[in-house]
Amino acid sequence: MIERYRFGIIVINQKNYHHDVILFDDQVIDDWWRAKGHELCIADIIHPVERFHPEVVVVGTGKFGIMKVLPETKDWLFSRQIELVTQKTDDACRTYNELSVARPVMGAFHLTC
Repeated sequence: MIERYRFGIIVINQKNYHHDVILFDDQVIDDWWRAKGHELCIADIIHPVERFHPEVVVVGTGKFGIMKVLPETKDWLFSRQIELVTQKTDDACRTYNELSVARPVMGAFHLTC
């Protein structure tokens, strides 16, 4: 569960993370880096999606929503019947917590801009 988010930091299960993260249940990938900075491409999420098999992917696009999900990434998720929710990271954290109570949800959170 995400306990708190503010610019540059996310707290998950009482542990602070200062880098972008991918979250599924209690599993945190804390060395997550995107190939193109402020764009989310298929290569950035393919391995966690194949590992976790989520029904929903919640993407936190940063405090100010700067990170963009590329159209081909949206299409790739859709082709696998995975719902995509894209929000600024504040809102995405709340959405992740709400949805993950009842469904397999993977979160991918950009912590800065």
